[in-house]
Amino acid sequence: MSKAERTKAFIIEKTAPIFNKKGFTGTSLNDMTEATGLTKGSIYGNFANKDEVALAVFDYNLDKLNACVAAQFSKQKTAKDKLLVYVNNYEQIFNSSCDDGGCPILNTAIEADDTHPQLRSQVAKAVLSWKGKLMQILEQGKADGEFNANINTEQIALTMISMIEGSVMISKLLGSSAYIGTVMQSLKKMINDLK
Repeated sequence: MSKAERTKAFIIEKTAPIFNKKGFTGTSLNDMTEATGLTKGSIYGNFANKDEVALAVFDYNLDKLNACVAAQFSKQKTAKDKLLVYVNNYEQIFNSSCDDGGCPILNTAIEADDTHPQLRSQVAKAVLSWKGKLMQILEQGKADGEFNANINTEQIALTMISMIEGSVMISKLLGSSAYIGTVMQSLKKMINDLK
């Protein structure tokens, strides 16, 4: 990496938790300079504007979340066990990501849906990618005979995403990860009933 690339990566890493906690609107240039120890000129010498930082930060936060899930997926052999990663590990993933403000998909989607078209587009791509990955797992489960051949993979994938993100929202709002556990039990039943 060049010095400029290292500086950009440093800015992204140091400001990622701030953007995830405060959002695009709530994160100020002062927040960014305090987190990085860099001047305004250094930050804007590496990024054209706050929008560019926010887009890079969203990708960074999403990559961190996806890496947590992928590490668990790689240990699983069956489609059912891959889906159960969310049930068995999401509370742990949630608790570790809460230190950085919670789920970047949920946080950014709520803030950007009516206010920031570029961020909204990034989040939409992330959700569609997640849906696609879940659908691939479900299709593989159908092909391997683990799941009923008549299941609607898109419907199940969207329901899973909604349950996961909804449980994160409720848990963050009410200040207890126990709500994730409650919803994950319903999700586990849904997965077990795919036979």
